[in-house]
Amino acid sequence: MTERQIENRVKKLREIESQRKALEEQEKALKEELKRDMESKGLEEIRTKNFIIRWKEIISNTLDSKALRATFPDICEQFTKQSASKRFTIA
Repeated sequence: MTERQIENRVKKLREIESQRKALEEQEKALKEELKRDMESKGLEEIRTKNFIIRWKEIISNTLDSKALRATFPDICEQFTKQSASKRFTIA
């Protein structure tokens, strides 16, 4: 790729990222509107002709790795594994 092609692709990428952010903001606003409506009606589920909308509290159990490492550092070290990844950035 030439430098000009790279520049054009990065510009297009930035434009798409900007559009994505705007769409994500719209998505968040619409979800919040639906949640407020459900909350005001005291509902956890709404059924329409085409959709089922649920907004429920979900309880899950997670491992507190920070507390585990502080209390049992040897055990934590024994079950810790490394992973590698690549990060793509444009500055």
